[in-house]
Amino acid sequence: MKKLNANGLFPAIFVVVVVVLLALALSACNSGEPPVSNANTGPSAAKARTDVKKGIAPQPDEQVAVIETADFGKIVIELYPNIAPQMVARFKKLIAEGFYNGTAFHRIDAPSGLIQGGDPLSKDDDPYNDGTGDSSYPNVPGEFSDIPFERGTVGAARRGASPEFAGRAAVTEEQARDTANCQFFIMLRSAPQYDEDYTVFGRVIDGITNAEIIMRAPVAPGAKDQPADKIVVKSVTLEPRAKYSGR
Repeated sequence: MKKLNANGLFPAIFVVVVVVLLALALSACNSGEPPVSNANTGPSAAKARTDVKKGIAPQPDEQVAVIETADFGKIVIELYPNIAPQMVARFKKLIAEGFYNGTAFHRIDAPSGLIQGGDPLSKDDDPYNDGTGDSSYPNVPGEFSDIPFERGTVGAARRGASPEFAGRAAVTEEQARDTANCQFFIMLRSAPQYDEDYTVFGRVIDGITNAEIIMRAPVAPGAKDQPADKIVVKSVTLEPRAKYSGR
């Protein structure tokens, strides 16, 4: 370095190079995409989202979904086809086929304030496969909106981003947003970390207390969110919303 500095030219060139490199570095930082957040830490800021419906008021479907549990009563959900038409259509199709009858609320998470169900694998006696099942139909693309996740909101469960593992291809957060299928979750408290990152397709209009009791059911020893006793869904049926219009 001393030998190069001796000619008097190197310092000037060195300063110019440093300035250019710093400018490039700052430009890259400002234009680069920040890392995508995972499903449990909030909506992705990876790039400007153009797939979120803004300022659209939900319009309830003429039918509601009535979940009849074996031990905790009913939970009635109004559906929003103007917000999530494909997910509502899928939910109603599966209900009409009796798909959800005999499934269970396989996940209860009081700290997060949610309960989750709709997995056909929850019909069997193996709790370790619960949460991994889908219907025979293709996945439903994400239908995102600015409707917040709050007490009573019903969302479409989906996969999260995952790295390549055991021969399975990696899944980016953007790809994971299009993996909703048949499972759903009910929020029992505000959850802004899910806003605009999960499909909202309905809201509980009756039986919210029953959902909260389910959320607070005992979990299995050593488990985080697996119910100690199976919380069976006897049936899910479609009924006229007019029957519950005053609620």
